[in-house]
Amino acid sequence: MHIPPIQPGSGPLTPDQVQRLNEILPTMTPEQGAWLCGYVAAINQLHGGGAAIPAAGTAALPGTAGGEQAPVSVLYGSQTGNGEGIAGKLAHALKEKGIPAEMKDMGVYKTQQLKQEETLCVVVSTHGEGDPPDTAMELHAFLNGKRAPKLENTSFAVLALGDTSYEHFCQTGKDFDTRLGELGGKRLLDRVDCDVDYDDDADAWIASVVEKIAETRAASAPASTVFSPGMAAPMPASAFDKKNPFPATLLERIHLNGRGSDKETVHMELLLEGSGLVYEPGDALGIVSTNDIEYVDEIISLLDADPAMEVTGPKGKDSLREVLFKQCEITTITRPFLRGYAELANSKKLNDLLADNDKLNQWLYGREIVDVLSTWPVKGLAPNDFLDLLRKLPPRLYSIASSLNAHPDEVHLCVGVTRYEAHGRKRKGVCSTYLSDRVAEDETIPVYVDVNKNFKLPASLDTPVIMVGPGTGIAPFRAFVEERELQGGGKNWLFFGDRHFDTDFLYQVEWQQWLKNGILDHVDVAFSRDQAQKLYVQHRMKEKAKDLWAWLQEGAHFYVCGDESRMAHDVHHALINIAREQGGLSPEDADTYVKQLQKDRRYQRDVY
Repeated sequence: MHIPPIQPGSGPLTPDQVQRLNEILPTMTPEQGAWLCGYVAAINQLHGGGAAIPAAGTAALPGTAGGEQAPVSVLYGSQTGNGEGIAGKLAHALKEKGIPAEMKDMGVYKTQQLKQEETLCVVVSTHGEGDPPDTAMELHAFLNGKRAPKLENTSFAVLALGDTSYEHFCQTGKDFDTRLGELGGKRLLDRVDCDVDYDDDADAWIASVVEKIAETRAASAPASTVFSPGMAAPMPASAFDKKNPFPATLLERIHLNGRGSDKETVHMELLLEGSGLVYEPGDALGIVSTNDIEYVDEIISLLDADPAMEVTGPKGKDSLREVLFKQCEITTITRPFLRGYAELANSKKLNDLLADNDKLNQWLYGREIVDVLSTWPVKGLAPNDFLDLLRKLPPRLYSIASSLNAHPDEVHLCVGVTRYEAHGRKRKGVCSTYLSDRVAEDETIPVYVDVNKNFKLPASLDTPVIMVGPGTGIAPFRAFVEERELQGGGKNWLFFGDRHFDTDFLYQVEWQQWLKNGILDHVDVAFSRDQAQKLYVQHRMKEKAKDLWAWLQEGAHFYVCGDESRMAHDVHHALINIAREQGGLSPEDADTYVKQLQKDRRYQRDVY
């Protein structure tokens, strides 16, 4: 890349400085230049400087203060941190290209900023049944309300994250994309919708966005690039990640439920020694599992295919059996799969089912891909045509149940094993039974750390913590309490629920010990099947409403982990009712209060 020389006398540099810079600048790579800019900007700020000074010999872009390029706003809304990770990669890629960029979290974004945006890149996930993530709720509502501004001067691009097994796939991203366009915004490129295995699509979108923005700015005069200190992407602490998982040795597996329980929960301890992987309480562990080989063989039988034949899967060529075993999602029925299969089957009944959403949802419940093959067989179906309909087998995420400071070089999990019978056949959870049945102690499991910045302990021990985690939702709170104990304690309150006290009180001895030594101030439990009328954690919250409200008034942080479809909604409404009854607030003000807790990161959820 040709860098024009600095002209003597065109800036505050001495002739000797100009000569030295003209000797070194042409030898630098873009990455080295980016680092140097960040370093100089940091020095400038330390000395009380304002905006960074453009390099001599560069022209200013019209319409920007001080000649700086208007930064690209990379706006993200993320429940677990995946969206934030993609936003960070985009911001870094833009800056490497010499384009200023600022990451902005929807949870703290000021809505009045929207009309000032010139270039807006949105990365947002969809949560539950088409809902925005918690951090995006307020902006989503504002954007779709009457006060949303006209955006004729805004160019935008949207990356939507979702899961094709859900009916409202990427709905939040679609909402943002549609509304930004309705308000007059100009699309830089068409929206991209990503499934659970989003890496390749997200990387392609990032490259396209950077190229498009660079093109639109190329006509302008070259301007100095202003880099903030620390703008370069940090080097990863470990070489192991989602694409290159670490083989963690299984140290121990303990069944947590007592004899006679109708649930199956296992505690697992894995060795991370030598991996360089680090995590904090609230993070998740990604597990790269394989499929059940018996299920694989059943699919091959239904296809009437040779298991040894070479085919092409999402990750490359291998035998049909290996591709189905290691590469493909072969249980969950996604709507794209079903639509594609309907074309191959040419079945009127299947097409009629696809046309009736209510009947389709009813049919899908409890069924898997093997049911599609057996219900609507396609004679002579080529294995490669079938594989083309399948998505890549995604890793499964489990909330980490340990503090790394309490267990150096280890990571612990609390896994609810899925087994049930539906429509005349026994069903198994892909990853939970992989962990419980198919990996022996001292064998290895491919893992990586999935950082969740939206589910973290408060910085200060002076801040009280309230934790609501029924079932395996207890996992991150074991990590929270271990960490708080090492830090010195603080005020901690746990709500836990499950079916039966005698058989399902997960980690009972540990909670009782923490309660005895004062690390836990309160433990309130709800065992739903131990009495005639079912009892849940939200009922215990109601019983302790006065004290719970007092803790919130002290500044307590409120955390929920577990089932999103019912429990999390019930707990949310219970919290609103407590604010209304104990705080003397109107229904509207109570709702606003809880939303403010979320906005202030005092109410955080890890729900699924």
